[in-house]
Amino acid sequence: MSTTERGQAAQPDPTRWWGLVVIALAQLMVVLDATIVNIALPSAQRELGMTDGNRQWVITAYTLAFGGLLLLGGRIADLVGRKRTFIIGLIGFAGASALGGAAGSPGMLFAARALQGCFAAVLAPSALSLLTTTFTDPKERGKAFGIYGAIAGGGSAIGLIAGGLLTEYLDWRWCLYVNIPIAALAVFGATTFLHDREGHREAKLDVPGVLLGCGGLVAIVYGFSEAQPRGWSDSLVIGLLIGGVALLAVFVWWQTRAEHPLLPLHIIKDRNRAGCFLTMGLATIGMFGLFLFMTYYLQVILQYSPVKTGLAFLPMTVAIIIGATQISARLLHHTAPRNLMVPGTILATIGLIILTGLTVEADYATHVLPAMLLLGLGMGLVFMPVMATATAGVAPQDSGVTSATVNTSQQVGGSIGTALLNTIATSTSATYITSHMATAARESGQPPNDRMKQLIGAEGVVHGYTVAIWWAAGIMLLAGVIAAVMVTAKAPKHDVPAEAEAGAGVAL
Repeated sequence: MSTTERGQAAQPDPTRWWGLVVIALAQLMVVLDATIVNIALPSAQRELGMTDGNRQWVITAYTLAFGGLLLLGGRIADLVGRKRTFIIGLIGFAGASALGGAAGSPGMLFAARALQGCFAAVLAPSALSLLTTTFTDPKERGKAFGIYGAIAGGGSAIGLIAGGLLTEYLDWRWCLYVNIPIAALAVFGATTFLHDREGHREAKLDVPGVLLGCGGLVAIVYGFSEAQPRGWSDSLVIGLLIGGVALLAVFVWWQTRAEHPLLPLHIIKDRNRAGCFLTMGLATIGMFGLFLFMTYYLQVILQYSPVKTGLAFLPMTVAIIIGATQISARLLHHTAPRNLMVPGTILATIGLIILTGLTVEADYATHVLPAMLLLGLGMGLVFMPVMATATAGVAPQDSGVTSATVNTSQQVGGSIGTALLNTIATSTSATYITSHMATAARESGQPPNDRMKQLIGAEGVVHGYTVAIWWAAGIMLLAGVIAAVMVTAKAPKHDVPAEAEAGAGVAL
Protein backbone atom coordinates (compact mmCIF):
# COMPACT_ATOMS: atom_id res chain seq x y z
CA MET A 1 0.00 0.00 0.00
CA SER A 2 1.40 3.42 -0.95
CA THR A 3 1.75 6.30 1.50
CA THR A 4 -1.16 8.10 -0.16
CA GLU A 5 -3.39 5.02 0.04
CA ARG A 6 -2.40 4.47 3.67
CA GLY A 7 -3.29 8.06 4.48
CA GLN A 8 -6.66 7.71 2.78
CA ALA A 9 -7.33 4.47 4.62
CA ALA A 10 -6.54 6.17 7.92
CA GLN A 11 -9.12 8.91 7.29
CA PRO A 12 -12.38 8.00 9.07
CA ASP A 13 -15.45 7.68 6.88
CA PRO A 14 -17.61 10.79 7.57
CA THR A 15 -20.83 8.76 7.17
CA ARG A 16 -19.61 5.81 9.28
CA TRP A 17 -22.17 6.26 12.09
CA TRP A 18 -25.06 6.34 9.62
CA GLY A 19 -23.46 3.26 8.06
CA LEU A 20 -23.56 1.61 11.50
CA VAL A 21 -27.32 2.27 11.67
CA VAL A 22 -27.76 0.50 8.32
CA ILE A 23 -25.56 -2.45 9.32
CA ALA A 24 -27.35 -2.73 12.67
CA LEU A 25 -30.75 -2.69 10.97
CA ALA A 26 -29.76 -5.53 8.64
CA GLN A 27 -28.21 -7.57 11.45
CA LEU A 28 -31.32 -7.10 13.59
CA MET A 29 -33.47 -8.46 10.76
CA VAL A 30 -31.27 -11.54 10.36
CA VAL A 31 -31.00 -12.33 14.09
CA LEU A 32 -34.62 -11.74 15.06
CA ASP A 33 -35.80 -13.92 12.17
CA ALA A 34 -34.38 -16.94 13.99
CA THR A 35 -37.00 -16.44 16.74
CA ILE A 36 -39.76 -14.16 15.43
CA VAL A 37 -41.75 -17.10 14.07
CA ASN A 38 -41.49 -19.11 17.33
CA ILE A 39 -44.52 -17.46 18.92
CA ALA A 40 -46.36 -17.42 15.57
CA LEU A 41 -45.76 -21.13 15.00
CA PRO A 42 -48.99 -22.45 16.60
CA SER A 43 -51.08 -20.12 14.40
CA ALA A 44 -49.15 -21.04 11.24
CA GLN A 45 -49.43 -24.73 12.09
CA ARG A 46 -53.22 -24.53 12.42
CA GLU A 47 -53.73 -22.52 9.22
CA LEU A 48 -51.42 -24.57 6.98
CA GLY A 49 -52.25 -27.96 8.52
CA MET A 50 -48.70 -28.86 9.61
CA THR A 51 -48.14 -32.01 11.62
CA ASP A 52 -46.42 -31.88 15.02
CA GLY A 53 -43.49 -33.77 13.53
CA ASN A 54 -43.01 -31.33 10.66
CA ARG A 55 -43.58 -27.99 12.42
CA GLN A 56 -39.93 -27.83 13.60
CA TRP A 57 -38.89 -27.25 9.98
CA VAL A 58 -40.19 -23.69 10.13
CA ILE A 59 -37.29 -23.05 12.51
CA THR A 60 -34.81 -25.67 11.33
CA ALA A 61 -34.99 -24.86 7.60
CA TYR A 62 -33.76 -21.34 8.40
CA THR A 63 -30.99 -22.30 10.86
CA LEU A 64 -29.85 -25.21 8.68
CA ALA A 65 -29.32 -23.06 5.58
CA PHE A 66 -27.95 -20.14 7.61
CA GLY A 67 -25.46 -22.13 9.69
CA GLY A 68 -24.38 -24.39 6.85
CA LEU A 69 -23.71 -21.73 4.23
CA LEU A 70 -22.12 -18.95 6.31
CA LEU A 71 -18.53 -19.78 5.36
CA LEU A 72 -19.46 -19.66 1.69
CA GLY A 73 -21.26 -16.34 2.23
CA GLY A 74 -18.21 -14.89 3.94
CA ARG A 75 -15.87 -15.88 1.12
CA ILE A 76 -18.29 -14.50 -1.50
CA ALA A 77 -18.21 -11.17 0.36
CA ASP A 78 -14.40 -11.17 0.15
CA LEU A 79 -14.42 -12.02 -3.55
CA VAL A 80 -17.07 -9.70 -4.99
CA GLY A 81 -17.07 -6.90 -2.41
CA ARG A 82 -18.81 -6.54 0.94
CA LYS A 83 -21.20 -3.70 0.03
CA ARG A 84 -22.42 -5.44 -3.12
CA THR A 85 -22.91 -8.73 -1.26
CA PHE A 86 -24.69 -6.88 1.56
CA ILE A 87 -27.22 -5.34 -0.85
CA ILE A 88 -27.78 -8.63 -2.72
CA GLY A 89 -28.38 -10.34 0.63
CA LEU A 90 -30.93 -7.71 1.67
CA ILE A 91 -32.91 -7.93 -1.58
CA GLY A 92 -32.89 -11.73 -1.58
CA PHE A 93 -33.91 -11.88 2.09
CA ALA A 94 -36.86 -9.56 1.44
CA GLY A 95 -37.97 -11.67 -1.54
CA ALA A 96 -37.78 -14.90 0.46
CA SER A 97 -39.76 -13.23 3.28
CA ALA A 98 -42.50 -12.23 0.82
CA LEU A 99 -42.64 -15.81 -0.46
CA GLY A 100 -42.96 -17.16 3.09
CA GLY A 101 -45.65 -14.68 4.04
CA ALA A 102 -47.72 -15.74 1.04
CA ALA A 103 -47.21 -19.48 1.69
CA GLY A 104 -50.29 -21.60 1.07
CA SER A 105 -48.78 -24.92 2.13
CA PRO A 106 -46.23 -26.20 4.68
CA GLY A 107 -43.76 -27.08 1.91
CA MET A 108 -43.84 -23.55 0.49
CA LEU A 109 -43.20 -22.07 3.94
CA PHE A 110 -40.33 -24.49 4.61
CA ALA A 111 -38.75 -23.63 1.23
CA ALA A 112 -39.10 -19.88 1.87
CA ARG A 113 -37.48 -20.21 5.30
CA ALA A 114 -34.57 -22.15 3.77
CA LEU A 115 -34.19 -19.44 1.13
CA GLN A 116 -34.17 -16.81 3.90
CA GLY A 117 -31.36 -18.74 5.56
CA CYS A 118 -29.35 -18.82 2.30
CA PHE A 119 -29.53 -15.04 1.88
CA ALA A 120 -28.91 -14.49 5.61
CA ALA A 121 -25.69 -16.49 5.18
CA VAL A 122 -24.61 -13.93 2.55
CA LEU A 123 -25.86 -10.90 4.48
CA ALA A 124 -24.56 -11.53 8.01
CA PRO A 125 -20.80 -11.90 7.29
CA SER A 126 -20.78 -8.95 4.89
CA ALA A 127 -22.47 -6.80 7.58
CA LEU A 128 -19.90 -7.70 10.24
CA SER A 129 -16.93 -7.31 7.88
CA LEU A 130 -18.23 -3.89 6.74
CA LEU A 131 -18.30 -2.90 10.40
CA THR A 132 -14.77 -4.22 10.87
CA THR A 133 -13.36 -2.23 7.94
CA THR A 134 -15.40 0.94 8.59
CA PHE A 135 -14.35 1.48 12.23
CA THR A 136 -10.58 1.34 12.64
CA ASP A 137 -10.07 3.64 15.64
CA PRO A 138 -10.05 1.39 18.77
CA LYS A 139 -12.29 3.67 20.85
CA GLU A 140 -14.88 4.14 18.08
CA ARG A 141 -14.59 0.46 17.25
CA GLY A 142 -15.53 -0.36 20.84
CA LYS A 143 -18.70 1.74 20.65
CA ALA A 144 -19.64 0.31 17.25
CA PHE A 145 -19.13 -3.28 18.36
CA GLY A 146 -21.03 -2.54 21.56
CA ILE A 147 -24.09 -1.62 19.51
CA TYR A 148 -23.58 -4.57 17.16
CA GLY A 149 -23.06 -6.98 20.07
CA ALA A 150 -26.23 -5.72 21.76
CA ILE A 151 -28.19 -6.45 18.57
CA ALA A 152 -26.58 -9.86 18.11
CA GLY A 153 -27.45 -10.80 21.69
CA GLY A 154 -30.79 -9.03 22.02
CA GLY A 155 -32.14 -9.58 18.52
CA SER A 156 -33.52 -12.99 19.40
CA ALA A 157 -35.44 -11.57 22.36
CA ILE A 158 -36.69 -8.67 20.22
CA GLY A 159 -37.90 -11.31 17.74
CA LEU A 160 -40.01 -12.92 20.46
CA ILE A 161 -41.58 -9.56 21.36
CA ALA A 162 -42.24 -8.65 17.72
CA GLY A 163 -43.60 -12.11 17.00
CA GLY A 164 -46.07 -11.82 19.86
CA LEU A 165 -47.32 -8.38 18.84
CA LEU A 166 -47.65 -9.20 15.14
CA THR A 167 -49.34 -12.55 15.75
CA GLU A 168 -51.86 -11.24 18.26
CA TYR A 169 -52.79 -7.97 16.56
CA LEU A 170 -52.26 -8.69 12.86
CA ASP A 171 -51.53 -12.17 11.52
CA TRP A 172 -48.68 -14.69 11.74
CA ARG A 173 -47.77 -13.91 8.11
CA TRP A 174 -46.65 -10.43 9.17
CA CYS A 175 -43.79 -12.05 11.08
CA LEU A 176 -42.36 -12.57 7.58
CA TYR A 177 -43.79 -9.57 5.73
CA VAL A 178 -42.23 -7.19 8.29
CA ASN A 179 -38.81 -7.89 6.76
CA ILE A 180 -39.75 -6.26 3.45
CA PRO A 181 -39.90 -2.60 4.63
CA ILE A 182 -36.87 -3.16 6.90
CA ALA A 183 -34.84 -4.53 3.99
CA ALA A 184 -35.98 -1.71 1.67
CA LEU A 185 -34.86 0.89 4.20
CA ALA A 186 -31.53 -0.88 4.66
CA VAL A 187 -30.91 -1.07 0.89
CA PHE A 188 -31.51 2.68 0.59
CA GLY A 189 -29.17 3.34 3.52
CA ALA A 190 -26.49 1.01 2.14
CA THR A 191 -26.39 2.72 -1.24
CA THR A 192 -26.20 6.13 0.48
CA PHE A 193 -23.91 5.64 3.48
CA LEU A 194 -21.80 2.50 3.06
CA HIS A 195 -18.46 2.53 1.26
CA ASP A 196 -16.24 -0.40 0.45
CA ARG A 197 -13.19 -1.38 -1.53
CA GLU A 198 -13.56 -3.60 -4.58
CA GLY A 199 -13.58 -7.34 -4.01
CA HIS A 200 -10.29 -9.22 -3.98
CA ARG A 201 -10.67 -10.79 -7.40
CA GLU A 202 -7.17 -12.28 -7.33
CA ALA A 203 -8.55 -14.94 -4.99
CA LYS A 204 -10.59 -17.81 -6.36
CA LEU A 205 -13.50 -19.68 -4.83
CA ASP A 206 -12.40 -22.97 -3.24
CA VAL A 207 -15.09 -25.28 -4.66
CA PRO A 208 -13.94 -28.50 -2.89
CA GLY A 209 -13.71 -26.47 0.33
CA VAL A 210 -17.27 -25.18 -0.17
CA LEU A 211 -18.60 -28.72 -0.66
CA LEU A 212 -16.68 -30.20 2.27
CA GLY A 213 -17.09 -27.33 4.77
CA CYS A 214 -20.70 -26.42 4.03
CA GLY A 215 -21.65 -30.09 3.64
CA GLY A 216 -20.14 -30.93 7.03
CA LEU A 217 -21.88 -28.05 8.79
CA VAL A 218 -25.24 -28.84 7.15
CA ALA A 219 -24.93 -32.52 8.15
CA ILE A 220 -24.14 -31.65 11.78
CA VAL A 221 -26.88 -29.04 12.12
CA TYR A 222 -29.37 -31.39 10.40
CA GLY A 223 -28.30 -34.25 12.65
CA PHE A 224 -28.87 -32.22 15.81
CA SER A 225 -32.22 -30.97 14.52
CA GLU A 226 -33.36 -34.57 13.88
CA ALA A 227 -32.17 -35.75 17.31
CA GLN A 228 -35.23 -34.27 19.02
CA PRO A 229 -37.97 -36.11 17.07
CA ARG A 230 -35.95 -39.28 16.32
CA GLY A 231 -33.75 -39.70 19.41
CA TRP A 232 -29.97 -39.72 19.73
CA SER A 233 -29.65 -43.46 19.01
CA ASP A 234 -31.42 -43.23 15.64
CA SER A 235 -29.21 -44.45 12.79
CA LEU A 236 -29.90 -41.35 10.66
CA VAL A 237 -28.89 -39.01 13.49
CA ILE A 238 -25.71 -40.96 14.23
CA GLY A 239 -24.86 -41.18 10.54
CA LEU A 240 -25.36 -37.45 9.99
CA LEU A 241 -23.24 -36.46 13.00
CA ILE A 242 -20.40 -38.88 12.20
CA GLY A 243 -20.55 -37.96 8.51
CA GLY A 244 -20.55 -34.23 9.33
CA VAL A 245 -17.50 -34.55 11.59
CA ALA A 246 -15.72 -36.64 8.93
CA LEU A 247 -16.45 -34.06 6.22
CA LEU A 248 -15.13 -31.26 8.46
CA ALA A 249 -11.97 -33.28 9.18
CA VAL A 250 -11.37 -33.70 5.44
CA PHE A 251 -12.19 -29.99 5.02
CA VAL A 252 -9.42 -29.03 7.48
CA TRP A 253 -6.98 -31.32 5.66
CA TRP A 254 -7.92 -29.78 2.31
CA GLN A 255 -7.48 -26.23 3.60
CA THR A 256 -3.78 -26.96 4.20
CA ARG A 257 -3.39 -27.81 0.50
CA ALA A 258 -5.83 -25.53 -1.33
CA GLU A 259 -4.28 -22.63 -3.25
CA HIS A 260 -7.14 -20.31 -2.26
CA PRO A 261 -8.65 -21.90 0.88
CA LEU A 262 -12.25 -21.18 1.86
CA LEU A 263 -11.13 -20.75 5.49
CA PRO A 264 -7.43 -19.84 5.78
CA LEU A 265 -6.30 -21.89 8.77
CA HIS A 266 -4.30 -19.02 10.30
CA ILE A 267 -7.69 -17.52 11.18
CA ILE A 268 -8.62 -20.36 13.52
CA LYS A 269 -5.06 -21.22 14.57
CA ASP A 270 -4.77 -17.85 16.28
CA ARG A 271 -5.33 -18.59 19.97
CA ASN A 272 -7.47 -15.54 20.73
CA ARG A 273 -9.65 -15.99 17.67
CA ALA A 274 -10.19 -19.71 18.31
CA GLY A 275 -11.05 -18.94 21.94
CA CYS A 276 -13.61 -16.36 20.81
CA PHE A 277 -15.22 -18.79 18.37
CA LEU A 278 -15.54 -21.48 21.07
CA THR A 279 -16.79 -19.00 23.68
CA MET A 280 -19.44 -17.69 21.28
CA GLY A 281 -20.65 -21.18 20.33
CA LEU A 282 -20.89 -22.45 23.92
CA ALA A 283 -22.49 -19.26 25.29
CA THR A 284 -25.11 -19.36 22.53
CA ILE A 285 -26.00 -22.95 23.44
CA GLY A 286 -26.72 -21.78 26.99
CA MET A 287 -28.68 -18.70 25.91
CA PHE A 288 -30.86 -20.57 23.43
CA GLY A 289 -31.79 -22.93 26.24
CA LEU A 290 -33.46 -20.02 27.99
CA PHE A 291 -35.32 -18.82 24.89
CA LEU A 292 -36.60 -22.28 24.08
CA PHE A 293 -37.87 -23.26 27.51
CA MET A 294 -39.06 -19.90 28.78
CA THR A 295 -41.22 -19.38 25.66
CA TYR A 296 -43.08 -22.61 26.35
CA TYR A 297 -43.02 -22.19 30.13
CA LEU A 298 -44.65 -18.75 29.98
CA GLN A 299 -47.28 -19.72 27.38
CA VAL A 300 -48.09 -23.31 28.37
CA ILE A 301 -47.48 -23.41 32.14
CA LEU A 302 -48.22 -19.82 33.18
CA GLN A 303 -50.80 -19.31 30.38
CA TYR A 304 -49.33 -16.02 29.07
CA SER A 305 -50.65 -14.59 25.79
CA PRO A 306 -48.21 -14.24 22.84
CA VAL A 307 -47.80 -10.49 23.51
CA LYS A 308 -47.31 -10.97 27.25
CA THR A 309 -44.76 -13.71 26.55
CA GLY A 310 -42.83 -11.45 24.19
CA LEU A 311 -42.89 -8.54 26.65
CA ALA A 312 -41.67 -10.86 29.42
CA PHE A 313 -38.36 -11.06 27.53
CA LEU A 314 -38.02 -7.26 27.33
CA PRO A 315 -35.98 -6.88 30.57
CA MET A 316 -33.40 -9.32 29.23
CA THR A 317 -33.15 -7.38 25.97
CA VAL A 318 -32.60 -4.14 27.89
CA ALA A 319 -29.96 -5.85 30.08
CA ILE A 320 -28.09 -7.12 26.99
CA ILE A 321 -28.07 -3.60 25.50
CA ILE A 322 -26.79 -2.09 28.75
CA GLY A 323 -24.11 -4.77 29.13
CA ALA A 324 -22.87 -4.37 25.55
CA THR A 325 -23.10 -0.60 25.01
CA GLN A 326 -22.68 0.91 28.49
CA ILE A 327 -20.25 -1.55 30.09
CA SER A 328 -18.35 -3.56 27.47
CA ALA A 329 -18.00 -0.73 24.93
CA ARG A 330 -16.69 1.64 27.62
CA LEU A 331 -14.28 -0.82 29.22
CA LEU A 332 -12.91 -2.83 26.28
CA HIS A 333 -10.24 -0.27 25.32
CA HIS A 334 -9.12 -0.14 28.99
CA THR A 335 -9.05 -3.83 29.89
CA ALA A 336 -8.35 -7.23 28.37
CA PRO A 337 -11.35 -8.83 26.60
CA ARG A 338 -11.44 -11.85 28.91
CA ASN A 339 -11.89 -9.53 31.90
CA LEU A 340 -15.34 -8.88 30.41
CA MET A 341 -16.09 -12.32 28.96
CA VAL A 342 -15.40 -14.34 32.12
CA PRO A 343 -17.56 -12.23 34.50
CA GLY A 344 -20.22 -12.19 31.78
CA THR A 345 -20.41 -15.97 31.60
CA ILE A 346 -20.47 -16.20 35.42
CA LEU A 347 -23.41 -13.77 35.63
CA ALA A 348 -25.24 -15.70 32.89
CA THR A 349 -24.55 -19.00 34.68
CA ILE A 350 -26.00 -17.64 37.93
CA GLY A 351 -29.08 -16.50 35.99
CA LEU A 352 -29.56 -19.98 34.54
CA ILE A 353 -29.09 -21.62 37.94
CA ILE A 354 -31.88 -19.42 39.37
CA LEU A 355 -34.18 -20.83 36.67
CA THR A 356 -33.54 -24.39 37.84
CA GLY A 357 -35.83 -23.55 40.77
CA LEU A 358 -38.92 -23.08 38.54
CA THR A 359 -42.16 -24.75 39.56
CA VAL A 360 -45.63 -24.97 37.98
CA GLU A 361 -46.70 -21.96 40.04
CA ALA A 362 -43.52 -19.85 40.01
CA ASP A 363 -43.94 -16.08 40.13
CA TYR A 364 -42.45 -14.09 37.23
CA ALA A 365 -41.18 -11.20 39.39
CA THR A 366 -39.32 -13.39 41.89
CA HIS A 367 -38.25 -16.42 39.84
CA VAL A 368 -37.99 -15.38 36.20
CA LEU A 369 -37.14 -11.67 36.11
CA PRO A 370 -33.92 -11.82 38.21
CA ALA A 371 -32.63 -14.67 36.04
CA MET A 372 -33.38 -12.81 32.80
CA LEU A 373 -31.63 -9.66 34.02
CA LEU A 374 -28.49 -11.57 35.04
CA LEU A 375 -28.42 -13.60 31.82
CA GLY A 376 -28.95 -10.50 29.69
CA LEU A 377 -26.26 -8.48 31.44
CA GLY A 378 -23.86 -11.42 31.19
CA MET A 379 -24.48 -11.92 27.47
CA GLY A 380 -23.94 -8.21 26.86
CA LEU A 381 -20.52 -8.56 28.50
CA VAL A 382 -19.69 -11.60 26.34
CA PHE A 383 -20.94 -10.87 22.80
CA MET A 384 -19.36 -7.48 22.24
CA PRO A 385 -15.72 -8.34 23.20
CA VAL A 386 -15.99 -11.72 21.44
CA MET A 387 -16.94 -10.07 18.13
CA ALA A 388 -14.45 -7.22 18.44
CA THR A 389 -11.55 -9.53 19.38
CA ALA A 390 -12.32 -12.23 16.81
CA THR A 391 -12.30 -9.73 13.92
CA ALA A 392 -9.33 -7.59 15.05
CA GLY A 393 -6.09 -7.66 13.08
CA VAL A 394 -7.48 -9.65 10.13
CA ALA A 395 -6.18 -9.01 6.62
CA PRO A 396 -8.82 -7.16 4.53
CA GLN A 397 -9.17 -10.05 2.07
CA ASP A 398 -10.04 -12.38 4.96
CA SER A 399 -12.42 -10.12 6.90
CA GLY A 400 -15.54 -11.61 5.30
CA VAL A 401 -14.69 -15.22 6.05
CA THR A 402 -13.57 -14.32 9.59
CA SER A 403 -16.86 -12.55 10.20
CA ALA A 404 -18.65 -15.60 8.78
CA THR A 405 -16.81 -17.86 11.22
CA VAL A 406 -18.02 -15.72 14.17
CA ASN A 407 -21.58 -15.96 12.85
CA THR A 408 -21.18 -19.68 12.19
CA SER A 409 -20.14 -20.37 15.78
CA GLN A 410 -23.18 -18.43 17.01
CA GLN A 411 -25.66 -20.03 14.60
CA VAL A 412 -24.38 -23.59 14.92
CA GLY A 413 -24.24 -23.14 18.70
CA GLY A 414 -27.88 -22.04 18.67
CA SER A 415 -28.94 -24.98 16.50
CA ILE A 416 -27.05 -27.50 18.62
CA GLY A 417 -28.36 -25.91 21.81
CA THR A 418 -31.96 -26.09 20.64
CA ALA A 419 -31.73 -29.77 19.67
CA LEU A 420 -29.52 -30.93 22.55
CA LEU A 421 -31.40 -29.21 25.36
CA ASN A 422 -34.82 -29.95 23.88
CA THR A 423 -33.96 -33.66 23.67
CA ILE A 424 -32.75 -33.67 27.30
CA ALA A 425 -35.92 -31.87 28.42
CA THR A 426 -38.40 -34.09 26.55
CA SER A 427 -36.76 -37.39 27.56
CA THR A 428 -36.49 -36.29 31.21
CA SER A 429 -40.12 -35.15 31.20
CA ALA A 430 -41.32 -38.45 29.74
CA THR A 431 -39.42 -40.44 32.39
CA TYR A 432 -40.77 -38.24 35.20
CA ILE A 433 -44.40 -38.44 34.01
CA THR A 434 -44.29 -42.23 33.51
CA SER A 435 -42.81 -42.93 36.95
CA HIS A 436 -45.11 -40.51 38.82
CA MET A 437 -48.22 -41.80 37.05
CA ALA A 438 -47.28 -45.32 38.13
CA THR A 439 -46.62 -44.17 41.70
CA ALA A 440 -49.97 -42.33 41.89
CA ALA A 441 -51.82 -45.40 40.57
CA ARG A 442 -50.05 -47.69 43.05
CA GLU A 443 -50.75 -45.45 46.04
CA SER A 444 -54.43 -44.88 45.24
CA GLY A 445 -55.14 -48.33 43.86
CA GLN A 446 -56.70 -46.87 40.70
CA PRO A 447 -55.62 -44.93 37.59
CA PRO A 448 -55.05 -41.18 38.19
CA ASN A 449 -58.01 -38.94 37.35
CA ASP A 450 -57.82 -36.23 34.69
CA ARG A 451 -56.88 -33.51 37.18
CA MET A 452 -54.05 -35.62 38.59
CA LYS A 453 -52.81 -36.43 35.08
CA GLN A 454 -52.80 -32.73 34.17
CA LEU A 455 -50.86 -31.82 37.32
CA ILE A 456 -48.30 -34.58 36.90
CA GLY A 457 -47.94 -33.67 33.22
CA ALA A 458 -47.25 -30.00 34.03
CA GLU A 459 -44.81 -30.92 36.80
CA GLY A 460 -43.06 -33.33 34.44
CA VAL A 461 -42.66 -30.68 31.73
CA VAL A 462 -41.21 -28.16 34.22
CA HIS A 463 -38.90 -30.84 35.66
CA GLY A 464 -37.60 -31.52 32.14
CA TYR A 465 -36.96 -27.80 31.66
CA THR A 466 -35.03 -27.46 34.91
CA VAL A 467 -32.81 -30.48 34.17
CA ALA A 468 -32.01 -29.09 30.70
CA ILE A 469 -31.30 -25.65 32.19
CA TRP A 470 -28.76 -27.26 34.56
CA TRP A 471 -27.00 -28.55 31.43
CA ALA A 472 -27.20 -25.07 29.88
CA ALA A 473 -25.63 -23.58 33.03
CA GLY A 474 -22.76 -26.09 32.85
CA ILE A 475 -22.15 -25.28 29.18
CA MET A 476 -22.22 -21.54 29.94
CA LEU A 477 -19.66 -22.04 32.69
CA LEU A 478 -17.47 -23.99 30.26
CA ALA A 479 -17.62 -20.98 27.91
CA GLY A 480 -16.17 -18.89 30.74
CA VAL A 481 -13.35 -21.38 31.30
CA ILE A 482 -12.51 -21.35 27.57
CA ALA A 483 -12.44 -17.53 27.58
CA ALA A 484 -10.21 -17.43 30.66
CA VAL A 485 -7.71 -19.96 29.29
CA MET A 486 -7.58 -19.17 25.56
CA VAL A 487 -8.34 -15.45 25.14
CA THR A 488 -5.11 -13.74 26.14
CA ALA A 489 -5.40 -10.55 24.02
CA LYS A 490 -4.66 -7.26 25.75
CA ALA A 491 -6.78 -4.12 25.62
CA PRO A 492 -6.60 -2.32 22.21
CA LYS A 493 -4.12 0.55 22.14
CA HIS A 494 -5.57 4.05 21.75
CA ASP A 495 -3.08 5.25 19.21
CA VAL A 496 -2.99 2.21 16.92
CA PRO A 497 -5.61 1.70 14.21
CA ALA A 498 -7.47 -1.58 14.62
CA GLU A 499 -6.39 -2.79 11.18
CA ALA A 500 -2.73 -2.45 12.11
CA GLU A 501 -3.17 -3.61 15.68
CA ALA A 502 -2.49 -7.26 16.44
CA GLY A 503 -0.97 -7.70 13.02
CA ALA A 504 1.12 -10.46 14.50
CA GLY A 505 -2.08 -12.31 15.22
CA VAL A 506 -2.57 -12.91 11.51
CA ALA A 507 0.87 -14.28 10.78
CA LEU A 508 1.72 -17.27 12.93
